[in-house]
Amino acid sequence: MKKTIAIIFGGCSSEYGISLKSAYSVISHIDTEKYEPALFGITPSGEWFYFTGEPEKIRDDIWHNPADCVRAIISPCRKTHGVWVFDDNRPRVLRIDAAMPILHGKNGEDGTIQGLLELAGIPIVGCGALSSALCMDKDKAHKIAEAAGVPAARSFTLRNANYKADILDQAEELGYPLFVKPVKNGSSYGITKVMNKCDLYAAVKLAFEYDNEVIVEENIDGFEVGCAILGNDHLIVGDVDEISLTDGFLDYQEKYTPKTASTLCPAVGVSGKQAGEIKEKAKTIYRALGCAGFARVDMFLTSSGKIFFNEVNTIPGFTAHSRFPNMLKSIGMSFGQIVNGAIGLAVSE
Repeated sequence: MKKTIAIIFGGCSSEYGISLKSAYSVISHIDTEKYEPALFGITPSGEWFYFTGEPEKIRDDIWHNPADCVRAIISPCRKTHGVWVFDDNRPRVLRIDAAMPILHGKNGEDGTIQGLLELAGIPIVGCGALSSALCMDKDKAHKIAEAAGVPAARSFTLRNANYKADILDQAEELGYPLFVKPVKNGSSYGITKVMNKCDLYAAVKLAFEYDNEVIVEENIDGFEVGCAILGNDHLIVGDVDEISLTDGFLDYQEKYTPKTASTLCPAVGVSGKQAGEIKEKAKTIYRALGCAGFARVDMFLTSSGKIFFNEVNTIPGFTAHSRFPNMLKSIGMSFGQIVNGAIGLAVSE
């Protein structure tokens, strides 16, 4: 019998729109001979719905309508092992064999949805609650990576808005330029590259609009490289890619509507030896942070050949143009093999 796989999309996040595009790509490539997708959308205001319309409506953000949606919610009861669906206010249970959250950023990639699924006893396609939460927290992820032997940028963290007392001295010690980031946020929202102390306070104030913690990091003089990893015990690692930028840094606009950024896969500025080192460090980070299923590990490579940890995306972009599938495509995996391979890791075949 087919296994029912919940695909959860949307969410209370600034990355809601990106989630819709990724979810559409995933839904379009599920092997429907083996799996029965059950589609669950979360609106930006946090309402849950069971969606039965055409997947294109998700991509175009016209999915939330009375003709295609009824209210639904995951049951935390392990005996239910699924979702309560409220057809005409008459509840019924839809049993779920596994769930794949395609929810980028807060309230989806940070362990919240994963915790609910673990409470319900529903297998997760991807990282679990603890791993997701740790990877989302830039400060803790950096400390764990360093403990595992992979260096990260020097930094300090601000946990409340009363930061003006000694922030200038700490920033001076790191040196300019430096980066100010929300500790727990994605897609480069709230991140500023600060060139001098005159702009520091404004950057910190902006970052606090996205999170209650802010991290101030030294600038690593190098370029970003990434590794796509698929697996639990046995890890499949895609070709290393590289981000080429002619100006600025990889902010939200450059990620999704690039003007000066381009992604090269395989990376052209990385030697074969360096690519091997990057892959090994990526696997070390993946395991140290307890990742499972899939994730994208991002690092920096300096001109002197040093490798620094940047971040882990536990739910990376899943569109046809996204970095994660393209790195695995570069080693011969199709989009469908990636999606169905990830699902297969969460369910017993």
